[in-house]
Parts: sequence; C-alpha cells; structure tokens
Amino acid sequence: MTKFFLLLGAAAIAAPAYAQTIPDPDASEVVVTATRAAQPLSEIGQAVTVIDRAEIERRQTVVVSDLLATTPGVTVTRNGTVGALTSVRIRGAEADQTLVVIDGVRVNDPSSTGGGFNFGNLLSSSVERIEVLRGPNSVPWGSQAIGGVVNIITAAPTEGIQARANAEYGYADSAFASAGVSGKSGPVSGSLTGGYLRTDGISSAASGTERDGYRQYGATGRVGVEFAPGIGLDLRGYFADSRVEIDGFPAPDYVLADTPEYSKTREAYGYAGLHANFADGRFNNRVAFTIADINRDNYDPSFGSDPTFIGRGRSERYEYQGDFRPLDQVRVVAGVERENSRFNDGFTFANTGITSVYGQLIVKPLDILTITGGVRNDDHDDFGSHTTFGANAALALRTGTTIRASYGEGFKAPTLYQLFSDYGNRGLDPETARNFDVGVEQAFLDNRVRAGVTYFNRRTRNQIDFRDCSPAEQTTAGSICIDRPFGVYDNIARAEADGVEFTLALRPVDALTLTANYSYIDTENRSIGSDFGNDLARRPRQTASVDADYRFAFGLSVGGTVTMVGDSFDDAANTVRLDGYALAGVRVEMPITDQIALYGRVDNLTDSRYETIAGYGNYGRAAYGGVRLRLK
Repeated sequence: MTKFFLLLGAAAIAAPAYAQTIPDPDASEVVVTATRAAQPLSEIGQAVTVIDRAEIERRQTVVVSDLLATTPGVTVTRNGTVGALTSVRIRGAEADQTLVVIDGVRVNDPSSTGGGFNFGNLLSSSVERIEVLRGPNSVPWGSQAIGGVVNIITAAPTEGIQARANAEYGYADSAFASAGVSGKSGPVSGSLTGGYLRTDGISSAASGTERDGYRQYGATGRVGVEFAPGIGLDLRGYFADSRVEIDGFPAPDYVLADTPEYSKTREAYGYAGLHANFADGRFNNRVAFTIADINRDNYDPSFGSDPTFIGRGRSERYEYQGDFRPLDQVRVVAGVERENSRFNDGFTFANTGITSVYGQLIVKPLDILTITGGVRNDDHDDFGSHTTFGANAALALRTGTTIRASYGEGFKAPTLYQLFSDYGNRGLDPETARNFDVGVEQAFLDNRVRAGVTYFNRRTRNQIDFRDCSPAEQTTAGSICIDRPFGVYDNIARAEADGVEFTLALRPVDALTLTANYSYIDTENRSIGSDFGNDLARRPRQTASVDADYRFAFGLSVGGTVTMVGDSFDDAANTVRLDGYALAGVRVEMPITDQIALYGRVDNLTDSRYETIAGYGNYGRAAYGGVRLRLK
C-alpha cells in the first residue's frame, strides 16, 4: 500500500485527474467561506474545495461525509453503521477542531465533550453546495476553526417554480427518498426540502452479527421577502430526527460487542436575518439571530426504559456584519457577534458566552492581485480575551497560473463540559494554532487540463486533553489534581502537521471527465510524555481519490470512484495499527425523459474488509438503485 501511494504521488504531477472541480480562475465561481462574504475564488489565497449539487447527484451520494472523504486533506472515521458517530478531520487536526456551518448557523454541539459535530446524521437531501476551507480561519469564524470550516448551503429559492425528487432502494433493506420545491414570485421566495432514510445497517461491532439499523426524517426550508430593493428578510430552518442502534461494551468482558442499545438525536437550527444594501451595493449590512438546539438521548433496554445518557446543547448568536466598498480596489468586511451557549447532561447544567469583534481588509492593488488581512478579538466570559490574526494573497496571472499563499491563526474555546463538568477546569486557556500554506494552480490546453499543488504547515498549542491524577499529585500543594481523584481537563497537548495536496483534472472531450487528488499529511504528537513524536491517532499519512465519468451521446452516464487510505494507528501510543485500504465504486444513470432518470451504483465493488476505528465494522459490497425526477 505504501509503495503504491508513493508511485501515485509521483504520478500526480503528470496524471490528468483530480477529485473535485478546480474552477477557472477567470470564471465567476464565488465562495463565501473564506471571509463570510461573497468573493470570486480567484481572489482567495486559502485552499477551498467546492462541491455542488450536480456533483452530489452525479456521485449518487446519500451521506455527506462520504463525499468529504474523497476531498483533499480530509479523513473520515465512523463507528460502524450508517448514522453512527462520524468524525471529519481536516489536515490532521482533531475532529472537534472542524467548524461546521449550515445556512449561516454554527452547528457544533455544545453538549458534546469536545464541542464537535457528528456528521453521521448529515444527509444530502437538501444540500445544494458544500464549501470546505482547509486550514485555521478564526478571523471571520471565531472558535473551532483550527482544522478548517465545512460550510453547508441548502437549496435556495429560484425564479418560477422548480421541483425535484428521488427515491432509491438497496442493500440491507435501505430506502432513501427526498423531495424539494422552490419558487419565487415578486418580492417573495421560498423553498422546502424533505428527506427520509431507513436501513437495517450492519453490525457496528466488527465481531458482531446483529445489524444496527438507522432511521432519519428531516426537512429544511427558506423564506425570503424583499420589502424594497436591497432591503429584505431571510428565514432559514433545518430539522432532523434520527435514531441509530449502537453496540456497546457489556459485562463481563467489557469489549465491543452486540448490544440492544440505541441513540436518538433531534437537531433544530434556525436563522432569522435582515439585510439592507445601500449605495448601489457598495455598503451591505446584515443583522441576524441564529439558534442551534441539539438533544441527544442514549438508551439501553437491558437497564429499563429511561435514558442512560442525555445531552442538551443550545447556542444562540446575535450578529451584525457590514461589507463596505469605498473604492473598487478596497473592501472592508467587519462584524460584531455575541454567542450564548448552554448544556445539560443530567448531572451538570452550565452556560457561558463570548463577545466578538472582527475586521477584514481586502485590497486589489493590481487587477490580478488580491491581498486580504484581518484581526479578531473574542472576549470569553470565563477564560478572558483572545486575539487572532490572518492574511492571504492570490495572484491570478493571465497565463492560467494562480498562486496562493496564506497565514492563518485559529483558536478553540474550552467547551462547557471541559469547564464545568466534574472533570472541568475553569482555568483552561483556549487551544491555538498557527498555519501557513502556499499553492499554485495551472491551466493547460484551454482549461481542459488543470493541476494544483499546496504545501501547508500547522502547529497547535495548549490543546486540551484529559489528565489522569496520580495519588501523589492529589496531595501536592498547588497541583491541579487536588480533590480530583478521577482526573481533570488541562492544557497539556501539542501537535504539528505538515503536508502536501495535489489536485488535477482532465476533460479531453466534453463527454469525459477524469479527476483525482492525493494528500500526504505528516502529523506528530509534540506533547511531553511517552507519546512524544508519535503519529496522531487515526491520521493516515496518505490518502487519494480517483474519479471518472463518461456521458454517451444518447444520454447514458457511467462512472466510478476509487478511494485509497494509507496505514494509521488507532491509539496515541501507536500500538494498534489500522491497515490501509482501497474502495472502488461504480455508478450508472440513464435518462428516460427530460424529467425522469434511472440510476444505480455498487459501493465497495471488491468487498474490501477494513476498519477506520479498531473493532468497528464497515460496509462490504452494497448495491442500490433509484429514480430521479426534476420539473422546471
């Protein structure tokens, strides 16, 4: 496996393929994740991957994390069956250091131990667009954007009336259906999308035989009202109700095995905002209130009908952002925010808040050069004030070459659990990171070939980790372990990561697209102790993805994806190895009419057996088929 990856990395310089679209730098591709304001991709000095609805449907993807696993610099782990806890790590950072945003709402869970987001319940039903920003970006986004930002944008209203729907059935009695409608008439616009998934799943325990099923129903919606030109109201909502069966560690062996346990999660996210744009769009203003409410309950029928665990997390944010262009070459994006968050796990109820102010200056001294710099200050109710800086530049030459460079800082505030639980420490400092990267993209042959490479280096400090307390430490004067016989959270961890990401694309003829990416990420534990110098757990050094699609003149489309993941370790001590693996999938779609198409796919075509977490199973060969409907 290692030899194969080295050969692939060398071939990446010449091989005409990559895993996501690298837009033409002269085109009008616009992203919002870099500065929280719409910007052409050619003006952004940071590494951003864009996945649109067309790619989601072409890949026939149901679970969003399956798409993310094929993007540069991203690795995904899942505790077994679909719907189980799923973690996304960007450039080797911790999963809890990935900030997730859905329609402008920060959705990381305040009730989870590390404040992370569970991607297991994020389905593609209503997703219109995904922007993945790699690297720290806390100036516009604040806490948790150390590894990067995953920005999910759902279906927006369109002119007239449009509708789409699909339904599919397949392996493990899986049924997935979604439908959406959108429209706009005069000053009022709206969209509504709903989805449902149920499956018998697989045994989450690799040694088990009992299938762990999953069920989710959910919906998203948007409403827009323009009171006057440039002045209007935006309402957005997201709801998902999920239930997944899980395996546990039953007595007397206390090893992962089949159990009757299950978990329920209910997520509700909302956005209400007013926008007012003046001076022919040169001065744009937005005020908004957002809410994220997540309820989690675990059950074990062998202990009765009451939950064995509850988690109640809620965050509310009040935001103002201004976007001012005094000159064509100068743009200022600035804002003020207040976030209040709280959690309850049945034993501890806690709340805190953070007040933030940020500003970014975007300057174009030359038509081909864009320079961005920013600063942010966050004043946390418990740990105090923290200031973050960032800067980047993009040079888009007329030869088809785009050069990017960035320096970014990130921080992650201690979670409510880390501050206030029985293991909490109110003296914690925020986790911090510094990152620089430099990259170049080149277009050839009238954009039929595009290639890119990016190098990055990140250092993380003050990382919060759980600290065991020895009997001696519990009696040592001034020790943090006094009266903490079961341990305490502390700023004790450090980590480094550097690596390189290759992306290429080829379209030799209009009907054929070949794409691929390759990432090499070297992570290192820099914490003082026995694990110093080890690889970080569950961070494979090498990942790659190859994708191909061909559309025949009569409409039939065929394609396939191969994803390769190198060896890694399951534990910080690097004693439990996770072998690398390769997954191949094929797909086909055939339009019947202009509105109806049939499609099907086979995942894990070679029936590979692999683990992303030691002891947890994964899907073998699985086939699915469905029908898609689109009306305009």
